[in-house]
Amino acid sequence: MAKTDEEKAVVLRRLEESVDAHPDDPELHFRLGLCLWERAAGSKEEMERAAEHFVKSAKLDPNNAAAFKYLGHYYGRGGSDGAQRAVKCYQRAVVLNPDDQESGEALCDLLDQGGKESLEVAVCKEASEKSPRAFWAFRRLGYLQLHQKKWSEAVPSLQHAIRGHPTCSDLWEALGLAYQRLGMYTAAIKSYGRAIELEETGVFSRIESGNIFMMLGSFRKGIEQFRQALDISPENLSAYYGLSSGLLGLAKECINTGAFMWAASLLEEASKVANVSTQLTGNVSSLWKMYGDIQITYATCFPWMIGDQNLELEADALKSSVQSWSETCYAAAESARISYQKALRLAPWQANIYADIAMSLDLKSKLIKISTYKSDSWQLPEKMALGALLLEGDNHEFWVALGCLSDNHALKQHCLIRALQLDVSLAVAWAYLGKVYRKVADKQLTRQAFDSARSIDPSLALPWAGMAADFRAGEDAPEDAFEGCWRAVQTLPLPEFQIGLAMLALPSGHSSSSQVFGAICQAVQRAPYYSQSHNFKGLICEARLDYQSAAASYRLARLAIKSFSTASPESSVRDVTINLARSLLKAGNALEAAQECEALKTKGALDAECLQLYALSLWQLGNNELALSVTRNLAASISTMEKATATATAGFICRLLYFISGMDSAINSILKMPKELFQSPKVSFIVSGIHALDKNNRLNQIVSVSRRFLSSLEEMEGMHFLIALGKLVKNESEPGLGYRTGIHHLQKAVHMCPSSNLLRQLLGYLLLSSKEWNGSHLATRCSVIRFSEIPRKEGFKSSFEILGAGAVACYAIGNSNPKFSFPTCTYQCFQEPQAIRQLQKCLHQEPWNHSTQYLLILNLLQKAREERFPQHLSGILNRLIRVALSNELYARTSTCYPYRKFQLLLCASELCFQKGSQVECIASATNASRLPLPNGYLFFAHLLLSRAYAVAGDMESSRKEYERCLDLGTNFHIGWVCLKFMEVHYEMQIDASKIDLRFYECLKERENSDVRWEAIFNLARGLISLWNHDFPSAEDFLEQACSLMDSESVACMELAKLGYGSQFLSLALRHLSKAQETALVPLPVVSILRAQAEGSLGSKEKWESNLGLEWYTWPPEMRPAELFFQMHLLAKNVKSARDSTSSVVACQSPQKWVCRAIHTNPSCLRYWKVLQRLVETN
Repeated sequence: MAKTDEEKAVVLRRLEESVDAHPDDPELHFRLGLCLWERAAGSKEEMERAAEHFVKSAKLDPNNAAAFKYLGHYYGRGGSDGAQRAVKCYQRAVVLNPDDQESGEALCDLLDQGGKESLEVAVCKEASEKSPRAFWAFRRLGYLQLHQKKWSEAVPSLQHAIRGHPTCSDLWEALGLAYQRLGMYTAAIKSYGRAIELEETGVFSRIESGNIFMMLGSFRKGIEQFRQALDISPENLSAYYGLSSGLLGLAKECINTGAFMWAASLLEEASKVANVSTQLTGNVSSLWKMYGDIQITYATCFPWMIGDQNLELEADALKSSVQSWSETCYAAAESARISYQKALRLAPWQANIYADIAMSLDLKSKLIKISTYKSDSWQLPEKMALGALLLEGDNHEFWVALGCLSDNHALKQHCLIRALQLDVSLAVAWAYLGKVYRKVADKQLTRQAFDSARSIDPSLALPWAGMAADFRAGEDAPEDAFEGCWRAVQTLPLPEFQIGLAMLALPSGHSSSSQVFGAICQAVQRAPYYSQSHNFKGLICEARLDYQSAAASYRLARLAIKSFSTASPESSVRDVTINLARSLLKAGNALEAAQECEALKTKGALDAECLQLYALSLWQLGNNELALSVTRNLAASISTMEKATATATAGFICRLLYFISGMDSAINSILKMPKELFQSPKVSFIVSGIHALDKNNRLNQIVSVSRRFLSSLEEMEGMHFLIALGKLVKNESEPGLGYRTGIHHLQKAVHMCPSSNLLRQLLGYLLLSSKEWNGSHLATRCSVIRFSEIPRKEGFKSSFEILGAGAVACYAIGNSNPKFSFPTCTYQCFQEPQAIRQLQKCLHQEPWNHSTQYLLILNLLQKAREERFPQHLSGILNRLIRVALSNELYARTSTCYPYRKFQLLLCASELCFQKGSQVECIASATNASRLPLPNGYLFFAHLLLSRAYAVAGDMESSRKEYERCLDLGTNFHIGWVCLKFMEVHYEMQIDASKIDLRFYECLKERENSDVRWEAIFNLARGLISLWNHDFPSAEDFLEQACSLMDSESVACMELAKLGYGSQFLSLALRHLSKAQETALVPLPVVSILRAQAEGSLGSKEKWESNLGLEWYTWPPEMRPAELFFQMHLLAKNVKSARDSTSSVVACQSPQKWVCRAIHTNPSCLRYWKVLQRLVETN
């Protein structure tokens, strides 16, 4: 240390000597002063000596900013007198060097101490204008502008300051605050986030970020920020207040979505947080008000819950459960009142707290009415509201609050009108005024008030609900009323609105919607003491086919009437009991339903509806005699009933008599009934249904009269549907006649109602079931597919199912542009949509639709067969079949599922067969052969097994399966055709005539078999004869099939080749010409056969023209090698391009045509030989 002091002393001595040597050098004076300043260490003498040299340096060099800075430091320690001199020195230093942060900060500190804020701002602005690197000035200026609430000016200053101090968390916090005050919340959150990254213990940024998230409605993010702030500062009141406010906001969000239990749990947590904050500081009014807000919200949202195991409650248990719920809500409301009163003591000038106390007292009074508490405190809410008005008499909100809390009609009206005088555009006042007028049944004023409220604020719930409540008076249609009430429920989910929504859902047809069900469940949770909430929940559950839950709700409704209704009319109990009996009956509990009806019978409360339920339950219990007795009593009272009730009762009697006594008894009773009862569409349907089953047509006159009263399009469609089914039933002994008459009637009905999906789908179903050759094509033309709607099944089958089934019946329906095969169907419809695409769309909309999935698999299999089973299609089919077979539906042994499983297994087996996996093929076919199906179906499984064994080389097993097919037999003609080909292809050594005999037996068994099947079988035998070179037999067989299939020309040509005479060539030409003329599209091979025949007869020109026509009958991707080879023959004789064919032929030389043939089929030696000759010739 001594050495260091010696060095400093040496330096000082040298500087003094230099100054003495050069007294006019300002730099030496500054360096000497700086050395003395550093040695001073608080010594006044040394500092004075240093100041003397700083003064000399400044005098010699007035631009030396550092000298003025140290002079400012010196004078700044000299008290108030020196402060002014220090300010001047610092100002001079900053003027000379605006980037000097030390001088600038010191100057601003002195000005701040002296209260010279405006001068401080001027200094910072001057420095920032002189130098962009005066970051201290920008920072200080930004802080000052924040202090002066000049938010927009502070933002650029702070942004510039951050460039110089990017890691200063205070700057980021200040910038975030400026953004927040300007409403730029996203930028503020980012700035606060950066501040938190730089300083993890920062509380201010977290609290303000939480406040911003609260303002934006992101309560979860705000809660997270407040929790982090409390972890850092456990006693921060702002964080406690923000956390409780965030939990309250999130709870209200849950209440709006119907999650009452979750909201209650959040409010319980918020209550604990608010309670801790009041314990930390009990003299803050806002904390007590927040605690009161939380408690009052908890009291209004706490739900009444009942477990599924407690649905069957007794009256005392229900009353105790509701009482417990009520006491919980009452305690919360009382806690809210106490909190509001404490807040009022701390801030008695805040009028809104009076209104809060009034609301809490009003809620308490409502809860008292359903609890055991007795109190006369119902006047206190009005008094507290008056207290708010005494402080702020011109506050329209307080006038509305008093109007809502008062039970006096005149006072209500006065308060609401006074609120409107203060603010005529106050929508809430108009809405409550409409409610007041509605209670006194002034419809005109009610509508005017509600219309005014809706026009001012369409988002207000009360006017929508109020207008919806008047639909029964003819003011609104049920659908419009339901929409209005649904809008009110979405805005404000009050129990009264939700019960009204359920009431409106019944006549408007929305009773089964999930929105209505959710709303009525919330109403039960919030108003368990209302019998209407339970009753309407039962009706909604009944509409959703949940009869067990409906019965439980009806029981709770009956208990609520007995426990909480002070004046419960017997009619209400009777109505609920009837609903209960009906739901029990629908749930299959006829015994309890009968008991409920007997209980009403003992009270003498049996009306027409209850008698119907009683009779129906007795019939289901097997007590037919008593059921008939009740039915007779019901029939005797028809004359005293209203018209609507009488017609409904008549329809019920007809149906019940049909089921108990049979059709004859029902018809006799119908004939005795008054004719005016049949003027109802519902009764007309019942009578028409019985008439459809009566082959004697005894109700023909009554039915014809009753059908005149069908008015709507839906009713007419349903009647035509019923008539068509009746024609099928009455002609069941002649199925063909039944289908034809039913189809004929539906065709006329569809002409009258062309947009009816119901009739079109039934017509399509009957056409498919009729098994006519053109039925599948007509069926698909009947189906109308709309892509804007999810496919609906209105009849026996949906439009998609009819299209898919028709495409399976004839592949031409779903394949309007064949690329791998040629159409032969004479009924092909080229405008039909592709079945596979439509089925895929349907399955995409309804992935659970196993019928669509099944039809899609069958259609894809046909497409794969046409395209020779490409790998990608086979993979798709394998996946679809695996998914389908994994469905538990196919494990059932009833209805159509075993047959569908059989088909799917055959599809899987066929796919394995085509890819050469014979083991898997045999396994799938074996599984199919073991299903419990008729022999006619199992025939095809054994046929596939025979094919698989034959390909695998196991001829013995193949022959066994072949014989098994003969033993089983089938009534499907195609099976015998396939077996006939099997017999020849694999040389089965069995009597050849056996299959022919079995085929003709099949024709006899199916009397309605089309003669075309016989033609197809003869065609098959003719082809087999051709393969065996038995041309005379082939001619005989093909001649028999000539009526429908002109294929015998091939046999004639073969006979001519063998020397049987040219007359066979002429006959072949005639048949080939006829086939070409009747074909829908040009058929391949026909033209080339004609060319061969014409060439054999010596007609060269016709040979050339027919050979040229053959080129255009083949799609480019399917042209065979032989066609290219034939074209080289034509190219030799074409000298000029006379037509399009000639131009095609002439575009290439004969040698190139042969090369193309070799490229297509390089294994043909004939092509190579011809090519060699052509090359040698050239």
